[in-house]
Amino acid sequence: MAGIYLHIPFCKRRCIYCDFFSTTQSEQTDRYVEALCSELKQRKDYLEEEDIETVYLGGGTPSQLQEKHFERIFSTLYIYYNIRPDAEITIEANPDDLNEEYVKMLRTFPFNRLSMGIQTFNDKTLQLLHRRHTAQQAIEAFDRCREAGFANLSIDLMYGLPGETLMSWKSDLQQALRMHPEHISAYHLIYEEGTPLWKLKEEHRVNEIDEDLSVDLFAELIHTLKSAGYEHYEISNFCLPGYHSRHNSSYWIGKKYLGCGAAAHSYNGISRQWNIASLEKYLIGIENRKPNYEIEELDLYTRYNDFIITRLRTQWGLPLDHLKETFGDKLYDYCLKAALPYLHQGTLQQNENILRLSAEGIFISDGILSDLLWVE
Repeated sequence: MAGIYLHIPFCKRRCIYCDFFSTTQSEQTDRYVEALCSELKQRKDYLEEEDIETVYLGGGTPSQLQEKHFERIFSTLYIYYNIRPDAEITIEANPDDLNEEYVKMLRTFPFNRLSMGIQTFNDKTLQLLHRRHTAQQAIEAFDRCREAGFANLSIDLMYGLPGETLMSWKSDLQQALRMHPEHISAYHLIYEEGTPLWKLKEEHRVNEIDEDLSVDLFAELIHTLKSAGYEHYEISNFCLPGYHSRHNSSYWIGKKYLGCGAAAHSYNGISRQWNIASLEKYLIGIENRKPNYEIEELDLYTRYNDFIITRLRTQWGLPLDHLKETFGDKLYDYCLKAALPYLHQGTLQQNENILRLSAEGIFISDGILSDLLWVE
């Protein structure tokens, strides 16, 4: 089974921290959706007719699309792909788009999971980040989606924000728990070079939080959500039992996926492929049936490194039998030798032939993963 990711790049305005491919050229939306559907047709053989168990509309801001766009997209998907009846079908949405009429419209389509980008419940920080909603709007939008029948709601939070304290982060987490979403993704703010936020930092108008506070915020996140019954199933993701993101989990356990749209990535087990991160060049390429993309064939060592990076991020861990069978004795022995110091210090654990990060190891996961990678 496989997944499909559709990138919807349109935003009313860009958040100052975002380095994903997006555009404010909303006048191109109709043309883009047509190209997206054309790409779905042109690449219908990429997944070799595997059943589709997840569909994910990400962005950008997919909630900028109109009813006619969803009609076109789902018509194409169900004509050319075998979408399983129990497929997880997710849309990302901004709270300020989710008025009563729009939410009712979404419920007429096969969406059974909605991921809402909230980031924080601090209005001052939301304004700084150029988010379009207030904290109250986010809460009301969430309630509206629940009342409309969405039984699988996810919210995104960010921590390490300018001016954040442990107390303000605790406040955000408590508000999130009062809403009781099935899933919470929480990401540390990254100052990406080239973004407006990076420029503000360079001009000393905002400051990054220090490392000690960063660790404290992450620890509070884990403690608070696990105490409330959420499973910490991936470094940045938490869910109530049975509500892990099936689509994102497919990335971490090596399932195939097709990515359509500008800058979208695809993976078929032997290669990675990504579309050009340019709206006009993407459109022209698809319209002329000469898509603009790059491809990377994955050798044994690259696939091993991908396996290490993705599997160890999750609660399911890294199955050593599978590692040995897939990558051979040489890389199996290399992995165990590199893991040995961390096993001795207790930051890695080996149980039933599964290698996992311990509770302490999660805090130094980047270093552990780096040391287990194959380097020529």
